[in-house]
Amino acid sequence: MTEPSPVASPAGSPAGNAYAEAGVDIEAADKAIELMKGWVEKARRPEMIGGLGGFAGLFDATALTKYKRPLLATSTDGVGTKVAIAQAMDVHDTIGFDLVGMVVDDLVVCGAEPLFMTDYIATGKVYPEKIAAIVKGIAEACVEAGCALVGGETAEHPGLLRPDEYDVAGATTGVVEADRLLGPGRVRPDDVVLAMEASGLHSNGYSLVRHVLLASGAGWSLDRDVPELGRTLGEELLTPTRIYAKACLALAEATGVHAMSHVTGGGLAANLERVLPVEVEVTLDRATWTPQPIFDLVRRVGKVSQPDLEATLNCGVGMVALLPASDVDTAVSLLAMYGIRAWVAGVVSPAASDGGRVRLTGQHPGW
Repeated sequence: MTEPSPVASPAGSPAGNAYAEAGVDIEAADKAIELMKGWVEKARRPEMIGGLGGFAGLFDATALTKYKRPLLATSTDGVGTKVAIAQAMDVHDTIGFDLVGMVVDDLVVCGAEPLFMTDYIATGKVYPEKIAAIVKGIAEACVEAGCALVGGETAEHPGLLRPDEYDVAGATTGVVEADRLLGPGRVRPDDVVLAMEASGLHSNGYSLVRHVLLASGAGWSLDRDVPELGRTLGEELLTPTRIYAKACLALAEATGVHAMSHVTGGGLAANLERVLPVEVEVTLDRATWTPQPIFDLVRRVGKVSQPDLEATLNCGVGMVALLPASDVDTAVSLLAMYGIRAWVAGVVSPAASDGGRVRLTGQHPGW
């Protein structure tokens, strides 16, 4: 990660004093970099060149020569207002999993292998240990996703953010062979929709969840023990986003999967529609799964209608794959090896009217 550069200071005064008086602490940034170096070193791939301190991260592109027609894919995202939960609980080493999950799992839906990632952390004041904890989570998540953390930036924004506030964002680049690109063009009638279980809320819809459950809604505190959850509300809300990248790449290799969809903002139906051609439609049966208790809690406590809930939260499904029915058993077994529960949640059929639409039928058990 590169650090802020000191500005020129008046003649006769030590370098950096004027910047420090403005609220930017270069020494703290340098200490943060030292603390994070060990974690970043763990998130390497053989193609990564050099280490921290340069102006750009380097990645050896000869790795692409094994492809006949390599297509580069890129994705960028943040984690939304989930950072407010991390800040309130003073727990900062899990938010990195949310950041990495949001970008690499967007890449993998087209069949692309994530190669490298960069991050950006903006904060009101650099507390070295806090920044290092954030980067620790990012690096560990990169290892889980199989990509390198090649660099990033930590920016101190006094006057714009409070000292205890920060936000994170990231971008990743991957590659896929052109003739193995997944997407709407491959989807066929009679494909099945294989749902992959979410770890929880992931990183979407936290503005709704916070409004419903915390001070402005039910008035619950983050340290409240919630019997339905089996832990405190804060612990539940900080559950890291599941990273599907390696499992989905293995799925694409072992089966004839046609398309995948990462279920993020907008919910299951809206994200699935993004990978459907106009010639087909999908029917999903809610009766095939029970969302984790947090979703029902938000629904009941906030009196949130089911359509609103499904248009905002993943409701227990973090990723879906569309594939031939003959590949289902192989796919379910393979995903289980990665610790991911999967099940058939619906079918693809020729479009009767409005093509590319998703209909949800039935009801979740217990709802």
